[in-house]
Amino acid sequence: MKKAIIAGATGLVGGELLQIILQNSDYQEVLVITRRDLGIQNPKLVQLIVNFDELDQHQHTLTADALFCCLGTTQKKTPDRKQYKKIDYEYPLNLAQIAKRNGIKQYHFISSVGADMHSSNFYLKTKGETEDALVHLHLQCLHIYQPSFLVGNRSESRLGEKIAGAVLKIVDPLLIGGLKKYRSIKAAAVAKAMYNQSMKQETGLYIHPSDHIKKLA
Repeated sequence: MKKAIIAGATGLVGGELLQIILQNSDYQEVLVITRRDLGIQNPKLVQLIVNFDELDQHQHTLTADALFCCLGTTQKKTPDRKQYKKIDYEYPLNLAQIAKRNGIKQYHFISSVGADMHSSNFYLKTKGETEDALVHLHLQCLHIYQPSFLVGNRSESRLGEKIAGAVLKIVDPLLIGGLKKYRSIKAAAVAKAMYNQSMKQETGLYIHPSDHIKKLA
């Protein structure tokens, strides 16, 4: 009986990934780690409503074939940098440590294009630091996805992102060669790529730039 765990199923990519798993027969169960009830009923779905600061208290229930970490926030939504780092660094790392202890074969993490632990940009620096910490855990199989600007139906309206999305429709075709990885990407494509990669029996480290993610979807 194949089982998946998703952390961040209320987000743009996590929500798409959850629907893919529920609609396909490859996974017989999906455990969603969430802070609030999703309001979804499905015989395959199990919800674990938790305080992410207390994840270790639930580690005995976190067993699966693959763990998908789709956690993330924005500086606008979480202006407190300490809390921001909890969501984008501490929680993903803690989940990976639990995955390693529990023998979960695959860990899939959504990072960002431009992630760099030496960046002067706090967002990209945090993503880079998280990637580095995950790599040094030496997980059995680690997939890191580095999408560019995500396009999709968000639960909340973000005017700035709507404007950016409209601009990128014009700019995207101009990004060629090495700049292709900066083209916007559909959240559904990222989710499908994650799902497809989880179907493979692989070990080792895999880093997927945004333009490569589209080929995997």
